[in-house]
Amino acid sequence: MFKLLKKEVSLSMHPTVPIMMCLVFMVLIPNYPYLLICFYTILATFFTCLVGRENNDIIYTMMLPIAKADVVKGRIIFTVCQQMLQMILLVPFIFLSAYLNPIGNQVGTDANIALIGIAFLTYGISNLVFYTVYYKNVGKVGFAFLCTSTVVTIIIIVDIIMSHAWPLYRDVIDCPGTQNITYQLIVLVIGVIGYMILTVMTYKRSVGLFIKQDL
Repeated sequence: MFKLLKKEVSLSMHPTVPIMMCLVFMVLIPNYPYLLICFYTILATFFTCLVGRENNDIIYTMMLPIAKADVVKGRIIFTVCQQMLQMILLVPFIFLSAYLNPIGNQVGTDANIALIGIAFLTYGISNLVFYTVYYKNVGKVGFAFLCTSTVVTIIIIVDIIMSHAWPLYRDVIDCPGTQNITYQLIVLVIGVIGYMILTVMTYKRSVGLFIKQDL
């Protein structure tokens, strides 16, 4: 699996992947929907799959001495590593944002630990949508991204509404920095567990769909 992951990084990864990962600095922007960071990373995943289609990456990978399920596993593990690394990079910028913008974010969740949990959930849902559509027909990458971007847009809108309309969320969880850290950690744990469950679902469903394809 390490060799397959190495192949993803050295041959399949689109140049925008590391660029999008570095957009964690956007939490320093005052009054900005920070979940858009997730959208840009999902966009990089789309570019990777799109270029892979044009370069016959799937056909090349299937010519290797591996099972069809491993083709899916390699891509999903690569995506998970990318997303987890980005969340690690996000941590110092969260604390810096709380220092620079002490009044918090007026457009969605503040830069705090809860934001990471919500980002994990967003990634889990987007992975499930994108890869289950993509591996149903690897030629229709654009349709997979359209479905995913629609879902992520809805998540961002819900996040903005919750930060203003739901008192528990607005007054307890949506706080800058480490205010009400216990509640933020609860959201983080829920987000990580949800991400893990959704990732397993994504893999199993994607493998089933990809095996049915006659390539």
